This record gives sequence, C-alpha cells and structure tokens, in this order.
Amino acid sequence: MIIPWNKLSAPALDGIIEEFVLREGTEYGAIEFSLDQKKSDIKRQLETEEVQITFDINTKTCSIVPIV
Repeated sequence: MIIPWNKLSAPALDGIIEEFVLREGTEYGAIEFSLDQKKSDIKRQLETEEVQITFDINTKTCSIVPIV
C-alpha cells in the first residue's frame, strides 16, 4: 500500500523518515552525514517523487522505496 507522504502529519512523517535512516543497511558511503542531513535528503526525494512511502499490511511496517 502506498502512503501519500503529504497526507501525513509532520510528526508522523518525521518519525517514518527517522526510523528509515536509522535502519542498518542505509549507509551513505565513505562520507558521514548527520541525521538531519539524511532526513532532509529523504524528504527532498519524497518531494521530487524519487521515492515513496509504502506500508506492508502483513508486517505492519513502513518503508521508503524508489519509484520505478
């Protein structure tokens, strides 16, 4: 299920983005970025429709995935 990011409250969106960037496996490479920089980058990607928020009904989890 796709969740429209612009329909979420600011705290809910922030929480989803923060949880996503803190997951293992979301490293950004050799350069270190702050949590705020990572969150800002994901928000920009949502705004430019590079990624979208999905919700898995079975696992009851959100994820942020590329739009293909």
